[in-house]
Amino acid sequence: MRNVILFLFVLLSLTGCRRQPATAEAEVFRDIVRLPTTPVKVQGHGETCWIYAMLATLETDRLSLGDSVNLSADYLCRQYLSEQALSYYLSKGHRPISMRGMMPMALRLLSQYGAEPFDTYHAPASQNYHALCRKVEQSARMSKSFRQLQQQTGDLLDSELGFLPRFVFMAGVEYTPQQFGRSVYRDGDYVALTSFTHHDFQEDVILELPDNHEQCRFRNVPIDELMEQVDQALLSGHAVCWEGDISNRAFSFQKGTARLTLDPDSDVQQLRQQSFERLGTTDDHCMTLVGIAEDAQGERFYLAKNSWGTDNPYGGFVYLSADYLRLYTIAVAGCLAG
Repeated sequence: MRNVILFLFVLLSLTGCRRQPATAEAEVFRDIVRLPTTPVKVQGHGETCWIYAMLATLETDRLSLGDSVNLSADYLCRQYLSEQALSYYLSKGHRPISMRGMMPMALRLLSQYGAEPFDTYHAPASQNYHALCRKVEQSARMSKSFRQLQQQTGDLLDSELGFLPRFVFMAGVEYTPQQFGRSVYRDGDYVALTSFTHHDFQEDVILELPDNHEQCRFRNVPIDELMEQVDQALLSGHAVCWEGDISNRAFSFQKGTARLTLDPDSDVQQLRQQSFERLGTTDDHCMTLVGIAEDAQGERFYLAKNSWGTDNPYGGFVYLSADYLRLYTIAVAGCLAG
């Protein structure tokens, strides 16, 4: 039985939003737009891509403005775990702790708790958030009061992720995490878009997805409009946070590409809806779109910054074909018109 459990754990670690092994020979692309980025990070074991991708979007936007920031995903992960510890305690274990989420949730955490620089606060590269979730649950089960819960959870997270700095020091200026967070993001700066016909277009809708724990709303627009918004953002120097399906044969981190070509006469909006309703398109992963490119045949691609390290032909980046985005996008977020 132990061997079966070990096999299932290894199998799960290679799917979904977790890193896949690499590498392959690089295909040649011509970058039309390539925005500046901070170094590619490694999210490790755990479904934290929505935090990494949203922060990477902010980082590129700040770099485009001449303001260099490299943000800590582990800081927001810690705050999210602390929230869930209280929820687990009050629900008597009926709300299991998980690191799964969606892009707007990262913005909510950023607005509420602020931010820390990556160099100031980051966990060891080997940190396993799956295991940490179970440890936080165990700590919450053992707690007999709010005070004890806060103390035990804080001690555990200090041990696993590191002690939280009280202040942020940037360019000789002292900030609280909340002040630093407001310096890189303000509520309302970003818009989240989706495109599905079971909701009315031009309405703010709640996507019925397992990871939408906080009932986040997305502006529902036709897929052609969504793609136009992505193009406009990238061409004006803004990154776009992308959330979508990667559990299909077209996506390969090893090759660094996700190539799909649809029939030019196909109704993409209908194809998207059919795939979504039949559970063929699932909410697997988040990355940051930072560029537009062409392959050797002139086909349009989008350059995505991933969070699985640099072990692929493009140093951790992935080229996604335009049709891939049109079919498999769940949602996008960024400086979009909305």
